[in-house]
Amino acid sequence: MNRSVDVLIIGGGPAGLAAALALKEAGVENLLIAEREETAGGILIQCIHNGFGLQRFKEELTGPEYAERFLELARGKNIEIEPNACAIDIIDHGATKLVPLLSAARGLMLVEARAVVLAMGCRERNRGNINIPGSRPAGVMTAGAAQKMINLHGYMPGKEVVILGSGDIGLIMARRMTWEGAHVKAVIEAQPHPGGLNRNIVQCLKDFHIPLHLSHTITRINGNHRVESVDVAPLDAGQEPRPADGFNLTCDCLLLSVGLIPENELSLKAGVKLDRVTGGPLVDSSLMTSVPGVFACGNVLHVHDLADWVSEEADHCGAAVAAFLRDGPPRGKTIPVRAGNLVRYALPATVEVGKPARISLRSIAPAEQVTLQAVADTGAVLYSKKLRVVYPSVMQRVELENIPEGVASVELSFVKEDSK
Repeated sequence: MNRSVDVLIIGGGPAGLAAALALKEAGVENLLIAEREETAGGILIQCIHNGFGLQRFKEELTGPEYAERFLELARGKNIEIEPNACAIDIIDHGATKLVPLLSAARGLMLVEARAVVLAMGCRERNRGNINIPGSRPAGVMTAGAAQKMINLHGYMPGKEVVILGSGDIGLIMARRMTWEGAHVKAVIEAQPHPGGLNRNIVQCLKDFHIPLHLSHTITRINGNHRVESVDVAPLDAGQEPRPADGFNLTCDCLLLSVGLIPENELSLKAGVKLDRVTGGPLVDSSLMTSVPGVFACGNVLHVHDLADWVSEEADHCGAAVAAFLRDGPPRGKTIPVRAGNLVRYALPATVEVGKPARISLRSIAPAEQVTLQAVADTGAVLYSKKLRVVYPSVMQRVELENIPEGVASVELSFVKEDSK
C-alpha cells in the first residue's frame, strides 16, 4: 500500500500528537501519524501518577489522562493515526521523503511525504550501557520496564528492591513499589547530587524514608537464577569505587534508572547529524535537522523533565513545518549557539538573525545565586535572569525577542553572583 501525505509524523506520543494538532491549526490537512504501539499516547500510558498538564491544561492530570486529552483533540480534528506501524527508513527522494512502514494491519506501506517529523521519544539506558560486573540473573531490569509490568500488566517484579540511579522514573518507581508492598532498600546514585526533580526526591523518597546514597555505585550483582544481592561502594573524588568502605544489600530485584537516550537509530539512517551531548539531532531555530524537510521535537531531540514542555516544543515544531511547506527553508542568516560556563548544552544549535529565538539548556551541576545570561560575541547582553538555584534535572528556557544584525554567535552561561 502506498500513501502520499504532506507530513508524516513518526511517533504518536505527546510530541507527535501536539505537532499534528499544530499542523492542523496551521491549515495542513493531509498528514499521518505512524505509531509503533497498538495505542497512541507514548510513555504516558504507563505513567499513572499525577503531575501532568499543569502548564498545558491548567490542571493536574495523570499520564493516561494527559494522553487522552490529546487523543480527544486529535479525533476532533480527524487526525489519522496508523497504529502498530514501525518506520524502518527515511529515504531522500528529491523534494520528498520516502518512508517504508511495517504495519501489522497493512503489511509494507510506502509513505511519500513532503516533510517528516521525528517524534520517537527516548529509551532507557540498560545494564549493557553501564557494564556492572557480576552474574546475569533474573530480576535486573530498567525502572520503565518495571513500571510497565506493574501499571499495565499487574505483575510485581520483586519484593526486596534496590534502585540504581536517581532519575525521575526510578524515584517514582520507588514510591510505586512501596505502595504495592515492596521494601525498597535504597536508591544508589553515582553523582553527588540527585538526578531527578526535587519534588520527586521529597514525595517519593523522603516521605517514605527510603535512603538515598549519593556518590555511590553498585560494583557487583550477585545471584544465580535470580539476583540475591548487590555490592555497593562509595566513590572517591576521581569517581573510582572504594570497595573496602562498601556494603552489601540483599534484594530480589534491581531497577536501573541511569539515564535516558533519545531514540535516534532511524535518524542516523536518514543521515541526520546528532549532538554529541544530548544524543538528539542538531537542529536550527525551526527545529529542522541537518536533512532538509526532516524536523525533530520532544524527547527524541533532547530529554525533557516535563511532558508539558514536550508539547509546547511540538507546537513550535508543527508551526515551523507548516511554514516550511508554505515558504520553503528559512533563508535568513544563521549563527551558532554556544554552551558557556556551567551549561551542559544549549539547543537549538543555530538561530536566525533578525528573528526571535527560544533556547533550551541545562546546567552541568547544581548552583546557587547565579544569573543566566545570553551574550552576543559583540559583548551585548541579550538576556539576563537571576536564579536562586539551578539543577541539572530542571531544564531552563531563554526567550530572545530578536537576534540583532552584526551578531556572529550567542553564548549561554550561568554567572555566579560572587564572580561578577
